[in-house]
Amino acid sequence: MAAALGARLLRAGAGEPSDGQRLFDTQCRACHDGNDARAPSLAAMRGRSPQAIVDALTSGSMRYQGLHLSGGERRAVAEFVAGRRVRGTVAGATIGRCGKPSPLDDPFAGPSWNGWSPTIANTHFQNAEQAGLTGDRVPQLRLKWAFGFPDATSAWAQPTIAGGRLFVGSQNGIVYSLDAKSGCVAWTFVARAGVRTSIVIGERSADRSAKASRYRGRSGYTAYFADQNGYVYAVDAATGREIWRRKADEHPLVRLTGSPVLFEGRLYVPLSSYEEGGKPPGYACCTFRGGVIALDARTGNTVWRAYTIAEPPALIRSYADGTDVWGPAGGAVWSAPTIDPGRGALYVGVGNTYSGAPQPATDGVAAIDLKTGAVRWARQMYPGERDVFGCTPGEVNCGARSGPDFDFGASPALVRLSNGRELIVAGQKSGVAYALDPDRKGEQVWRYRAGGGSGLGGIQWGIAADAERAYFPVADIYSDMPGGLHAVALADGTRAWYTPPPAPICGRAGRGCSGAQFSAVTVIPGIVFSPSNDGAVRAYSTANGEIVWTFDTNRDFATLNGVRARGGSMNGPAPVVAGGMVYVGSGYGTFGLRPGNVLLAFAP
Repeated sequence: MAAALGARLLRAGAGEPSDGQRLFDTQCRACHDGNDARAPSLAAMRGRSPQAIVDALTSGSMRYQGLHLSGGERRAVAEFVAGRRVRGTVAGATIGRCGKPSPLDDPFAGPSWNGWSPTIANTHFQNAEQAGLTGDRVPQLRLKWAFGFPDATSAWAQPTIAGGRLFVGSQNGIVYSLDAKSGCVAWTFVARAGVRTSIVIGERSADRSAKASRYRGRSGYTAYFADQNGYVYAVDAATGREIWRRKADEHPLVRLTGSPVLFEGRLYVPLSSYEEGGKPPGYACCTFRGGVIALDARTGNTVWRAYTIAEPPALIRSYADGTDVWGPAGGAVWSAPTIDPGRGALYVGVGNTYSGAPQPATDGVAAIDLKTGAVRWARQMYPGERDVFGCTPGEVNCGARSGPDFDFGASPALVRLSNGRELIVAGQKSGVAYALDPDRKGEQVWRYRAGGGSGLGGIQWGIAADAERAYFPVADIYSDMPGGLHAVALADGTRAWYTPPPAPICGRAGRGCSGAQFSAVTVIPGIVFSPSNDGAVRAYSTANGEIVWTFDTNRDFATLNGVRARGGSMNGPAPVVAGGMVYVGSGYGTFGLRPGNVLLAFAP
């Protein structure tokens, strides 16, 4: 089934080989040997630049094959194929290093943004004390520094701020610890594949093992993150030294996109894959089941594993050409779990079905027991025809037509109303947002339509909520007027205000230059920050939706580390606000959007 493919794809993940020819022979030659009309031969590719080949493996036609390669391995393949060296270094940290890195402060004593959201409730709300920034000073924000990600076409990871440091992953697998104020490089770490997750910092618990003893007397804090090859890492937050590494799932097409969440000694890691859209020719689709794995934060050992699809996949049909169809499959969890300590539960948004019979938890919100991993309940928001996106109508796993792709790609937010009642607020790619009752198995309290919805539409990566309102950005890239930001009363789901998207700041409107607001949003007292596909990050007044600040990232930037960098489309991470500064990445070079590779830091 998938085992042979997995062995082939994972061989290159065993280290950092410099032998580009060996990598090409094992990973690429089967298609690029001159006998496959779909793939150019090695001789035909000799005229291309090595950077163009790196880009193809990063965000181009070979991006799914490149997901299983580290940044160094992509470079090795590119240099072998082109016969020339790639400019610069894979880490991009030859210059810009801190002369003497300041010690890592207590991550919990000063301003911080730890993980995907400042709190485990995933509201993306930063209070005034932690933000260090008031609404009246936002119009005075100015660019303080820029940092470039080498060999990248997307700035897809959201930074973490803790202990005076900024921690961020990158598309080529380099994880950075920077000084949060100056941007100088304290350390780098090489992961086995690209790192899209946020990094979460935790205090290292007592450990008498020989390996752990090597870290005593250092920071006492651990940084946790995951990569696009299915690995979860724990490294010393002060030095970047690896403590442990674990494979979260052995499926050959696993990718870890949602950020892990740390709570009471356990690390909760959401599981997703690119089996739906990135399967190779002849692949037996589909066999991946999404879910969450709970790891012991000290050792990395598995505590429990929960699946969003209870039934293991089985063979559905074998075709005469030798290909097989398996199912049920799908139900990826693309975003960070939300922790509810009072109810002993975590909540996740669940993606669509890949194959097989419709499943009760897909395209929905599920509650999972924190201690045991048992699925307590699931509330599906697309109970109609099965949502198998990107399939060919008439196929066994497709039905009469391809599904609308109405995933819940954004983390649910656990909010508390002024009367003490708690709700789960979740936004869907259908363009509809919901408030659910956690005490009634997710029973709907209210719903609000923010957009029309589509595969790249509706609410994509994240919402925000303060004490009174929820804020829903809309993508809807295929509509006549993509974008827009909605403010909705938490109590009853009624609209407080709506701000339509401004004219694209990037120039002529098109797929890569539009007002679509894919990215997650952030709220501080008085202000909502929202990045846009047009390359602008904007600040909106929470009172009436007026835009009070705009920064255009569509240009080249002089960077602290000397890496050539520019901004582009913005898709995924939210702006991070902590200690009087605002941090945001720019660039997203897939799905026809505009590439970029820069992290920007602002302060008044």
